[in-house]
Amino acid sequence: MSHSIGIIGAGNMARSLAGGLIANGYARENLRLSDPDASQRRGAESALGLTILADNRKLAAGCDVLVLAVKPQVLHDVAGEIAAAVQARKPLVVSVAAGIRIADLERWLGGSLAVVRVMPNTAALIGSGASGLFANSRVSAAQRDEAESILRAVGVTVWVPNESLIDTVTAVSGSGPAYFFLVMEALEKAAIKHGLDPQTARLLTLETAYGAAKMALEGQEEPAALRRRVTSPGGTTERAIQALERGQLEHIVDDAVAAAIERARELANVLGAK
Repeated sequence: MSHSIGIIGAGNMARSLAGGLIANGYARENLRLSDPDASQRRGAESALGLTILADNRKLAAGCDVLVLAVKPQVLHDVAGEIAAAVQARKPLVVSVAAGIRIADLERWLGGSLAVVRVMPNTAALIGSGASGLFANSRVSAAQRDEAESILRAVGVTVWVPNESLIDTVTAVSGSGPAYFFLVMEALEKAAIKHGLDPQTARLLTLETAYGAAKMALEGQEEPAALRRRVTSPGGTTERAIQALERGQLEHIVDDAVAAAIERARELANVLGAK
């Protein structure tokens, strides 16, 4: 990437994106951030070694790729502030604000823009994120590559063919870390209940979760095949799996994903009504 990248926002996600780009060799002189909050600027400057602008309009007026890494609730106001600069410059706009549909963002920014909407997740903060992306019809192939390169700096990326699937991405990978944390929490509690001390219960739970994910990522088998391989007939794992199936775990997970999709759509309607 040789284009200048501007990131509005200097919070955790913005810092992660900027840090990932720098770690991957992106030239510091082509990367700028802005945030009107002085404390956020100081924190980002300390973390990244970059000068952070206070004026969002100044940043928007001088970049080829504009990343909007602000909270969804304030994006309407930020967009109104920078709309004139964005219309004059016509950058590629990459939004990581959850729940804001492209049509609403384009309207706030004045229209006729190349926009990529991204749903990252919290693991981007440690470089292990999983992000879903959708591009509107004005985004060129080169711009798609540019947007993907930015998000690949903090993890894996997948493109979805229509914007409504971003809601599913939100429910699966956006909210998904919390599902796994809940399972880890439950397993840890069960281990303590059945005699292990808390430190041992946590260590075994976390290392088991890490090992299972690593096997699934690095192997050639799908999760169902991996599960069958470690479930010996008549053994302890089979008995545990039977208990989980009696509790209808698959249906519980499906209900959770469906509930998250429904809420994502509700939020998009509320946030886009401005």
